[in-house]
Amino acid sequence: MDLLQIAVLALVQGLTEFLPISSSAHLILVPILTDWTDQGLAFDVAVHVGTLVAVVAYFRSELSAMTGAWIRSWRGQLNPEGRLAWGVLLGTVPAGLAGLLFNDLIAQHLRSPLVIATTTVLFGLLLWWSDVQGARTRDEHSLSWRDVLIIGCAQALALIPGTSRSGITMTAGLALGLSRDSAARFSFLLSIPIIVLAGGWETLKLVQQPAATHWGALATGVALSALSAYLCIHLFLSLINRIGMLPFVIYRLLLGAVLFVLFL
Repeated sequence: MDLLQIAVLALVQGLTEFLPISSSAHLILVPILTDWTDQGLAFDVAVHVGTLVAVVAYFRSELSAMTGAWIRSWRGQLNPEGRLAWGVLLGTVPAGLAGLLFNDLIAQHLRSPLVIATTTVLFGLLLWWSDVQGARTRDEHSLSWRDVLIIGCAQALALIPGTSRSGITMTAGLALGLSRDSAARFSFLLSIPIIVLAGGWETLKLVQQPAATHWGALATGVALSALSAYLCIHLFLSLINRIGMLPFVIYRLLLGAVLFVLFL
């Protein structure tokens, strides 16, 4: 890969991982639309490590409090931060199981531009409906175990390219009455274990491949995806209560329309 391809793919990953527009769809589409060779598994792992670094750095205070509270919960002291930590872990289970069962099937049959176009439009409309109809009166600490499982099951749907992990979890959170920023915060926290699991799975596959590792390209990808993802999280949480989900819904509808025109 040349420097332009590294920069574009790393920035695409960093800017789309936490927006409700599907990072996996964009990483699939960019090489198709630009006629670039596939970036390879090692680079995909690297840019996901970058986004993981970004979300952990941004929520470092919350994660520290949640970790301490989670440890204390084993002694019967369950406060809101400990409950939230358990919620993040519980919400990860459906996607983890779905990934183990269906990841290869989805990778073989559901990575086409037309599948991405369809899911981009359908789940974009569902995001708009949830944003308009949701009560937006709750925060993430009010989630029940049932609520967490609903959001977790929604996250499992994001294995289908174009769905958007952040988009579908925010959609579920809004439908359950969370405010926009609370739905976003829980979605971002929920991304941490799933990125760790997915990255670990891809790394296991990577070490079995004999291909040479281009460490300079990987380091650049990590740095650019981390910086862009950190900025994206900050701006999104700062603006989402004012602008709502409509700009992202419009983007998804336009992207889906373009893909239908190009590939139908």
